[in-house]
Amino acid sequence: MTDAKKTARFIIHGRVQGVFFRDTARQVARRLNIKGSAINLLDGTVEIVAEGTPEAVKKFQSWLMIGPDMATVEKVEVVGIEYHLEFKDFKIG
Repeated sequence: MTDAKKTARFIIHGRVQGVFFRDTARQVARRLNIKGSAINLLDGTVEIVAEGTPEAVKKFQSWLMIGPDMATVEKVEVVGIEYHLEFKDFKIG
């Protein structure tokens, strides 16, 4: 078993604000033991930083491409982050 962590930044495009995207993402992240944050950006996208095992981050990314029922995800941009931020939980802002 490895303690390797992966940190990734995602920008989610589409109908993703005002549809419980961030709160649902927090619930999914907690189930996957992912730490990080989710915030609404001024351009209507949602930015998520996720840190966890590579497998958990991959599962989380798969969920981000679908989102909650009321969302319509058009695109998920993925930006790898080389450093670890050591989040203690998954926060929404």
